[in-house]
Amino acid sequence: MSGIPAWTAARMFDSTPADLPWPAARPLPDSFFDRDAQLVARELLGKVLRHKVGGLWLAARIIETEAYYRDDKGSHSSLGHTHSRRAMFMDGGHIYMYYARGGDTLNISVHGLGNAVLVKSGHPWLDAVSGPESLALMQRNNTGANGRPRPVERLCAGQTLLCKALGLKVPEWNARRFDWQRFFVEDVGEHPIGIIQTTRLGIPLGRDEHLAYRFVDAGFARHCTRNPLRRGQVEGRDFHRLVHGNPIHD
Repeated sequence: MSGIPAWTAARMFDSTPADLPWPAARPLPDSFFDRDAQLVARELLGKVLRHKVGGLWLAARIIETEAYYRDDKGSHSSLGHTHSRRAMFMDGGHIYMYYARGGDTLNISVHGLGNAVLVKSGHPWLDAVSGPESLALMQRNNTGANGRPRPVERLCAGQTLLCKALGLKVPEWNARRFDWQRFFVEDVGEHPIGIIQTTRLGIPLGRDEHLAYRFVDAGFARHCTRNPLRRGQVEGRDFHRLVHGNPIHD
């Protein structure tokens, strides 16, 4: 197995056809998440969230993530262990959900107690499993202020919009592991052509707001929470380009 990342090898041996929601599915194993927060945040770009609602698999490609550490003042875990934050102190691969401005938000625990990755935004994903009917349900889940369907490119453009479109709720999923029959992250073989690294959004002054722990799929920068390549942003000062081509492996 030389040259194969440990999480890939684990997936090859830990899953059987009986475990999978469909024969060709490639859900990420817990070992994928049992690694450094920044590494997981980068490698989640291009992966697909799948959530089954009724008989439909709703899906979104992950295009923006943020890494958080226990010793990082911007992290919830830096404020200490509580029942609502308990998932951040669990093994890698546990789901941590909380409410942000009244909306549900998705995070995943990673290696190291108190460390996690926030899934900041996504882009609707269509394939043979998640087709037009799935997209239509996502649009009904997350209508605009006028009650009309949101444009596809803005449907998951933010952490609460993403969860609303996918039908993910704090009471149902917080502090749980992924369930391959209902909700998981899948490797569909997509990789970003480039990754933008910049500072996280919404971090108060004095709470390590300077840390560049936000990662954006460069090909979808216009569709994330806030475009890091917008006019006025300067490469080397406001953001860095990390990677082109293949994903990073440790």
